[in-house]
Amino acid sequence: MKKYCIILIYVFCSCSKTSENINPTVKISITTTNVTEISTTSAKSGGLITVDVRTSITARGVCWHTSQNPTISNSKTLDGTGTGEFTANITDLTANTTYYVRAYATNSSGTAYGNEVSFKTSAAQTTTLPTLTTVAISAITQTAANSGGNVSADGGATVSARGVIWSTSQNPTVALSTKTSNGTGTGEFTSNITGLTANTTYYVRAYATNSTGTAYGNEVTFKTSTTQTITIPTLTTVAISAITQTTANSGGNVSADGGATVSARGVIWSTSQNPTVALSTKTSNGTGTGEFTSNITGLTANTTYYVRAYATNSTGTAYGNEVTFKTSAAQTTTIPTLTTVAISAITQTTANSGGNISADGGATVTARGVIWSISQNPTVALSTKTSNSTGTGAFTSNITNLTANTTYYVRAYATNSTGTAYGNEVSFKTSAVVTTNSGVTDLCGKSYKEIIIGNQTWISENLSTCKYRNGDPIPHVKDDATWASLTTGAYCYFNNDSTKYAAIYGKIYNWFAVTDSRGLAPTGWHIPSQTELTTMINTLGGAATAGGKMKTTGTTYCSTNTSATNTSGFSGLPAGDRRGFNGVFNNIGVFGGFWSTTQFDSSNAWNFRLYCNSAEATIGNDGKRHGFSVRIIKD
Repeated sequence: MKKYCIILIYVFCSCSKTSENINPTVKISITTTNVTEISTTSAKSGGLITVDVRTSITARGVCWHTSQNPTISNSKTLDGTGTGEFTANITDLTANTTYYVRAYATNSSGTAYGNEVSFKTSAAQTTTLPTLTTVAISAITQTAANSGGNVSADGGATVSARGVIWSTSQNPTVALSTKTSNGTGTGEFTSNITGLTANTTYYVRAYATNSTGTAYGNEVTFKTSTTQTITIPTLTTVAISAITQTTANSGGNVSADGGATVSARGVIWSTSQNPTVALSTKTSNGTGTGEFTSNITGLTANTTYYVRAYATNSTGTAYGNEVTFKTSAAQTTTIPTLTTVAISAITQTTANSGGNISADGGATVTARGVIWSISQNPTVALSTKTSNSTGTGAFTSNITNLTANTTYYVRAYATNSTGTAYGNEVSFKTSAVVTTNSGVTDLCGKSYKEIIIGNQTWISENLSTCKYRNGDPIPHVKDDATWASLTTGAYCYFNNDSTKYAAIYGKIYNWFAVTDSRGLAPTGWHIPSQTELTTMINTLGGAATAGGKMKTTGTTYCSTNTSATNTSGFSGLPAGDRRGFNGVFNNIGVFGGFWSTTQFDSSNAWNFRLYCNSAEATIGNDGKRHGFSVRIIKD
């Protein structure tokens, strides 16, 4: 349990001339938290600050020194502002040393201190070299062997490197390059010793390094195997199968490697007998002994070929028995046969179509989809097309990024080795932007027109209400510092200039107003969630292009207005923002930001932005004190 010693300090605050505030006495209670988590160089403390009337604590923390009664002129932490309990991390201490600590709090009248507590840092720890043994040698060949080590104690400091060293001389050290690196820490490890010479004696020691130095395990010795006579591999060629006009299958079986690793294997083919690996017409099918399968490609129809399997080791290349086959005769191919599916699910910016390929023309369909254009007979040279897999049969295509109230021409396509075929042409007209005259009126008398985007109904301008749904007024906050400290709802006008900006851009709200339980939107409407914002953006073709369809056209408000068409009727404007950390206005004529009700984390919430110089609808998150525009959506 934390123990506290309470010091009462009386601070006299001068107040502005009003009839209600006449020099109240402020009593501040400060306690210093007992020191915990003591190490050789750090510890943890803190404090608790309470006051009996409202005052502003502008700095708080703990201060410490090796002498009693430390002050803020000594070492200190800065742990925020205000009253309440806080925790402080005391760092950069000296081992085995006594320190004195006091909590402090500063307001406009000065600095007050809590009770003094003392503690002693831990003594520095003496470290030694690690303790380890060397594992016996195993798996000895002409050029390699296995060993390892077991680090049973780290000597009081982390083992930062470990492995084995080997040499043809006794007592090898880590100064040699012939060593392994096998991780860190204590425990067992295994090492692969490589690059050895046949019929040679080697000396091996395990090693382990910590901050004190490097320790070595016991030395073990071994002799590599004698040199073995190596021959070329032994193998057979697999019979030919799956023969077509241009391909076939074969392979091989390497029954013996000749005493050295098989480093390459495959098959070679030619229209002449006894093909060799000097030809480029060969496969590469891994390494080692055993069976393998090879795909022979790039053949000519109705032609005889000769095939041999091959396998290579350090002595040379061996060949399997030769097999022969003839490719299939050439077949006449045509372009595919297909039809275009009727248009459905038409919106302002999207529609569905597809196709049905009834015949591939004798060759595989390698691409299929639909193409669309505002001109008749569109072709695959256009970028406005879908890619819907391969082969014959029916497929469905999603047509996107369309313009409202526009006629389009669509054809299905299918491509094989002969060329591209097109289905019948179908045409359709996208839905018009729907602006209703019914609209909605807020409690401050402002009326808004409705627009329909997909299955959602929105208002076509920024919200400008001054009251919550229940009639309570929303605070109008002009002061920068006050805005930056809010945790409740508020609104403002850009640059606090309602005359210049209110009619065009509406009001700017913080996130606390957006989510206030009294309701910012009129009855029957609500502030959108991030999911609802994303639905609108996807309806308009996705984030990369939706922004242009949501921005007001022209250069009245944006000096550079990239890809602005406003085909959605959203009529987004670059209303700027008000920064949450300092209350400063910014970015008018650069972008417009729009709140969602969805929280990103405890300090931030989701929103999206429309930038003058981009076609994108940019989704992101900002601090909840930030000021953005608001659009509302119908329930």
